[in-house]
Amino acid sequence: MEFTLPDGSLYYERAGAGAPVVLLHGFSFDRRMWAAPARALAAAGFQAIAYDLRGFGRSTLPAGPYAHVEDLRALLDHLGLEAAHLVGLSLGGGQAIEFALKYPERTRSLTAVDSTLGGYPWTKDWGEPGRLARSVGLAAAKAAWLADPVIAPALERPDVDGLVRQMVADYSGWHWLNRDPETGGRGPVPAYAPLGEIRAPAVIVVGETDVPDFHGVADHLARRLPRARRVELAGAGHLSSLEAPERFNAVLLDFLLQSA
Repeated sequence: MEFTLPDGSLYYERAGAGAPVVLLHGFSFDRRMWAAPARALAAAGFQAIAYDLRGFGRSTLPAGPYAHVEDLRALLDHLGLEAAHLVGLSLGGGQAIEFALKYPERTRSLTAVDSTLGGYPWTKDWGEPGRLARSVGLAAAKAAWLADPVIAPALERPDVDGLVRQMVADYSGWHWLNRDPETGGRGPVPAYAPLGEIRAPAVIVVGETDVPDFHGVADHLARRLPRARRVELAGAGHLSSLEAPERFNAVLLDFLLQSA
């Protein structure tokens, strides 16, 4: 379904009934990465809401300054939801954290999966796909992205390879070709510092073989969030919810049932 914003639109899908769980995808992906968890959530008595962040999937491209946290707030308002459980992977995890900081009263729980974090001192160079997109073209950028250590391990799974490749193929590449006017929505203080303000229960999930930066983020979140626990999924990489779906779904459902 499509929800119209003053300066664009968001595409979302819903499954099940019960306590709402909003699922936020990673960079270059879209709502389709959450298909299996959404089915598991619906079967367990939750309402799963997966949407395409602005600039991804079937949602519109940025047309000016915007904030992912405000898009999520508007979506909750549109659906008549006072609060929701938030689940986000990578980029989606970082945005779920930002939302929990700005709108604590609307955050029932937080599941951050191989998450980014505003203000984290990254050691990894994220710029190569963008440089290739601008100098050679999108095909070269997407090939480099699929070969990156954060993506490549997932492609070794036959049940995941096709979905990951399709989502990346469908990605517009807009963020590699343009300066993203996303404002963050909270102000100048990065999320890295005020994490202690988040009082919602949280579970921090990270794949065992994910790159070191994401283990660093997971460790920092586990130390700084007052009500957090850290779970490492053995044998999984950055896309841990796709690479270890049964174990991820079990962790998620156990956490949500305790937090409901």
